[in-house]
Amino acid sequence: MQSLSNKMKITVHPEKLESSQKQVVFYMKYASFVLRTLRRPSFQKFLSWMLRKENIEEHMVRDVQIRVFPFQRKNGNGLAGHCNTNRGRIQIYPKALKFCQNLMQEGGKDKFISYAGSRARAALIHELLHMKYANDEEKVRELTREYFAVFAQNRPVQNSHVSSIYNMIFKPEATESALKTSQEK
Repeated sequence: MQSLSNKMKITVHPEKLESSQKQVVFYMKYASFVLRTLRRPSFQKFLSWMLRKENIEEHMVRDVQIRVFPFQRKNGNGLAGHCNTNRGRIQIYPKALKFCQNLMQEGGKDKFISYAGSRARAALIHELLHMKYANDEEKVRELTREYFAVFAQNRPVQNSHVSSIYNMIFKPEATESALKTSQEK
């Protein structure tokens, strides 16, 4: 059986390459980092355990795309991930460049790296759970929080950003408003 790690790849829409060179370079590095993070053996082992526990068959997932550029919804909010259960396709999106720059200014590069990796892990956990609970967003969100907390607690390396990163991922409204407020000062 093909592992989930082997189904992961970076994808980019050519029309998006019309962005500035600075943006393209930033997002390519972001996508490469996310791919390495999601392929780490410790996270893959955790995902295998979670899929077994939830009775989600790995073959249901045909493709995990790490998208290079962010996706903006019509309401202006960015999307962390998307799952097409019919095609078995999961897409993971980066956070917008402006947010990333603000986070690096406020918390430093280490906090940004921790956030980007954790956000990608949480997004993949969330989208994998949609393979079983396709139409139950509330259940998926609840289980995502629980499984992400289990993974974070069992990591051999903890850092000082763990609780704030958790809040940034699962309470994004508070984070976005705090970053905007600090930028206005």
